[in-house]
Amino acid sequence: MELTNQIILIGAFVLLASVMASVVTRRLGVPLLVVFLFLGMLLGEQGPGGIRFDDVQTAHLFGSLALAIILFDGGMATPFRNFRVGLKPALGLATIGVLITAAITGLFAAWWLDLHWIEGLLLGAIVGSTDAAAVFALLRARGLELKQRVGATLEIESGSNDPMAIFLTIVLIELITSGQTDIGLVVLFELVKQMGLGALIGILGGLGLVRLINRVEMSAGLYPLAIMAGGLSIFGVTSVLEGSGFLAIYLAGLLVGNRPLQSSKFIKRFHDGFARLSQIGMFLMLGLLVMPADLLPVATDALLFAAVLILVARPIAVWLCLLPFRFAWREQLFVAWVGLRGAVPIILALFPLLAGIAQAPMFFNIVFFVVLVSLLVQGWTVATVARWLDLEVPPTSHQVQRVELDIPGQRELELVGYRIAKDTPILLERRENVWVPPSARIVAVVRNQQLAATTECKDLRSGDYIYLIADPADLPDLDAIFIPSAAPPRLTDQAFFGEFVLYGEARVGDLAAAYGLEIGTADQDLTLDALIRRGLNAHPVVGDRLRLGHVDLVVRQVEGDRILKVGLKLNRAR
Repeated sequence: MELTNQIILIGAFVLLASVMASVVTRRLGVPLLVVFLFLGMLLGEQGPGGIRFDDVQTAHLFGSLALAIILFDGGMATPFRNFRVGLKPALGLATIGVLITAAITGLFAAWWLDLHWIEGLLLGAIVGSTDAAAVFALLRARGLELKQRVGATLEIESGSNDPMAIFLTIVLIELITSGQTDIGLVVLFELVKQMGLGALIGILGGLGLVRLINRVEMSAGLYPLAIMAGGLSIFGVTSVLEGSGFLAIYLAGLLVGNRPLQSSKFIKRFHDGFARLSQIGMFLMLGLLVMPADLLPVATDALLFAAVLILVARPIAVWLCLLPFRFAWREQLFVAWVGLRGAVPIILALFPLLAGIAQAPMFFNIVFFVVLVSLLVQGWTVATVARWLDLEVPPTSHQVQRVELDIPGQRELELVGYRIAKDTPILLERRENVWVPPSARIVAVVRNQQLAATTECKDLRSGDYIYLIADPADLPDLDAIFIPSAAPPRLTDQAFFGEFVLYGEARVGDLAAAYGLEIGTADQDLTLDALIRRGLNAHPVVGDRLRLGHVDLVVRQVEGDRILKVGLKLNRAR
């Protein structure tokens, strides 16, 4: 009994220390996952903790379970609107990009480490997937928001490239253990079977799970557990049928997160916290599993391998996959740099150990070292690189309090609350008739901890709290009214979008006449919307720019593929 109590005490202390470490790392900009890895190593057999853990089977079990939960949460957190601008390039990176990365790094490993070419490809496949989720955690900690085209591409890629890396790893291990060298038909058959079953079961399972949750009445606290059990059931059924369980649970998460669902906000908050807990536990466990002394003999090889992966393989894969989509060079460079490696490669490095491959211990140590290098070098610099490449956009959403109103049979509504500060836009402007979105209704104003008699915007004071019921789509407009801008000077609306706001339907000829711009006769009758979209040859997103003489046209508001508002920024370096 005393041992049980000690284990509980140590586990709780480690968890608390891990959570509190996030506060420190947020300020220092250190990738949080690195902290968990090092903490696990300190607790391990060769660290002060002295805990011996070498059960690869258990590590694989808990690692796969944690990865499934993380992918499920990632799917639920990815809005369908991102697919408009990011789906095609992300799918290219998640499939062909992984193949190119695995091929380049694998062939280099075979040559440098004197391996059979299939063993080299196996090592390349293990490090083939990225962990952009870690990147977004770093960006949020630094208060950065990326252009939607870049952010959506990275977000979808991070959730969809794991199945391809897992598939390649499993197939190559089967080839090595069976002694086959003809990979053509084997790879094609396994690809169709795993991806086909994963997609089919994931979509059908996700739709069924949504229907089940919306039809069954249960205690509010049981909905998140039911969703998690359903998602893991989809993962388990697909894996038993030899399909890609990771693809299935990611697709199921996408459907669950983007369809009307009872207690959806409560479900998403629960899963976000549980996914973070899974990530902490997984990295602590992987840190326990590694022997720091075993990393030193492979340090030189691993550093060289990491350099080829980061500086050669990933950039080439990104350039080839994004070539048809006309990404700007700055966007391509950032996507290439954000090929951050995380937990998945370390989990995949356990597969050769389970299969009994002779080179497996060396593979595991090299992969672990590569992940550390990637997290430290790329993870620590991602915010700086984003700013250097000018890929930031002004932040769009900062709700203070937000509660979903789960009204059966009604449209989705939310109760949102704001604290009125001295520099709140509504107080600074002091307009007589303040415009609020048509869907919004003021339900209460709290002043000095008491309900105020007024529910009028014009009567608000500093220190008040205002609560409104609104459609979620109108929350960004409410933010602009009730939240002081926290953006740095370079990202204020005037500095970023320019001094004037134009409508997308404005004629180019009228703009040219007003600002003395030289415009071809054929372009005189074009709208700004048509001109900018022609220049981009891509789905427009907020922050896209088009130089027109001595002015920059900056996309300010987009609806679908239509540009509704354009900022006009005078180029003073004329």
